[in-house]
Amino acid sequence: MDGTLSAVSFDLSVWALAYGATPQDVRAAVQRCRQGQHIERQPDPRLVAFYRAITASYPDRPVGPGSPWAVLPLHTAADHIELNLDPGCADQVLLDIERLAGECQLMLFDAQDGSVYPPPPARLPG
Repeated sequence: MDGTLSAVSFDLSVWALAYGATPQDVRAAVQRCRQGQHIERQPDPRLVAFYRAITASYPDRPVGPGSPWAVLPLHTAADHIELNLDPGCADQVLLDIERLAGECQLMLFDAQDGSVYPPPPARLPG
């Protein structure tokens, strides 16, 4: 693939913004990304954990048969990862993305309709 978005992919991104960020903050960050404006800093540790976990199950390098990804390698930045899913990928891939985003306290952006899904509230021990 040449790195451009596929017209038939299902596009999501996970965002590591400041705690307390709103859906509007995520949408503004998405717009900055689309304009080529990326933060120059070390990747957020929450994103590193997410990337390692998702690519352990669904590698983005090298390309192999049955990959769920429509665009490879995954677009990674200091504050987000873009996930372009092949429309024929198994439902389990989406479930794993949702689960890992929650576990890593990332906000999930659905590019199809602009929805933002915050991580679940942290559970206190006990």
